[in-house]
Amino acid sequence: LPTFSASTQGPAIDDINVLAHWLMAILFVGWGAFFIYTLFRFRASKNPKADYQGIRSHFSSYLEGAVGVIEVVLLLGFAIPIWASRVNDVPKGPDAVHIRVVGQQFAWNIHYPGPDGVFGETSVDLVDEVENPIGLDRSEEFAKDDIFTVNQLHIPVNTPINISLSTKDVIHSFTLTELRVKQDAIPGMEIPVWFEATMTTDELLEEIKGTAREGRGFEIACAQLCGLGHYRMKGFMTIHEMDDYEAWLAEEQEYLSEEEEDDWGDDW
Repeated sequence: LPTFSASTQGPAIDDINVLAHWLMAILFVGWGAFFIYTLFRFRASKNPKADYQGIRSHFSSYLEGAVGVIEVVLLLGFAIPIWASRVNDVPKGPDAVHIRVVGQQFAWNIHYPGPDGVFGETSVDLVDEVENPIGLDRSEEFAKDDIFTVNQLHIPVNTPINISLSTKDVIHSFTLTELRVKQDAIPGMEIPVWFEATMTTDELLEEIKGTAREGRGFEIACAQLCGLGHYRMKGFMTIHEMDDYEAWLAEEQEYLSEEEEDDWGDDW
């Protein structure tokens, strides 16, 4: 992982990773020491005659049972409920930005609602891998002002981002390494993913000056082997200040209007 995180949840995820590795190190040292102790304690010179009865005490059975009970309590009583509340606590207020992300072999399709804030309808019958990869129905009322891009995700900084993640074909894994975001996209499911970025792209580029990745901004990776072209399934994320993000949306709307005028001229 990068030495810095660019999201509100990043530090907590880093901390739990560090804690987990410390616990694994303690277990490794403890069990290693116990193993070495048993090699010396029960070596052949000290035990020339084999004992075929084995352990007579039930202490180890009680200990194993207690460990099992504790693990079940931790899993069912804490881990699953806490994670479920975190995943399902999707920001839906007026300040949140809602975006659809649709994975496919081998690209990320990004779908933004227009100024009306409502996603237009999509249809499999309208899918065109070149012109309309998400099958957006431009004749539908709410779809007229929708924006979609391919492999280009734009979001504002310090703003809750609510992503509805899906896939057109196989399992993909939507990954934003610097933001500590990773979620599998499962065929037939729309999965919520939410986060809040704390660093703009300009700030990232300044942070990584003089390092091996100088000049490279935020990337969208697929962390699930999804076919022969998996290696090239890469997108790019630009994190703006809010004013710059709104300017980008306005620019895209202007481009969309020009495109509609061109289409109207062709029909005429």
